[in-house]
Amino acid sequence: MPASDCPLCGKPAAPAHRPFCSQGCRDRDLLQWLGGGYALPGPPVDPDDINGLDRPDRSD
Repeated sequence: MPASDCPLCGKPAAPAHRPFCSQGCRDRDLLQWLGGGYALPGPPVDPDDINGLDRPDRSD
């Protein structure tokens, strides 16, 4: 298997933390996800527009 680099800092990835080099880089990546740092940009959505989208249509 070819060696890979940590996507955050560029150091060689450690097998125990793959694809990251350390627990610190794993934690930084998780915090980025939890903070919405990897969200795709788009127009703002009005919460009233999404109400009910997760419920099945009961009009039939």
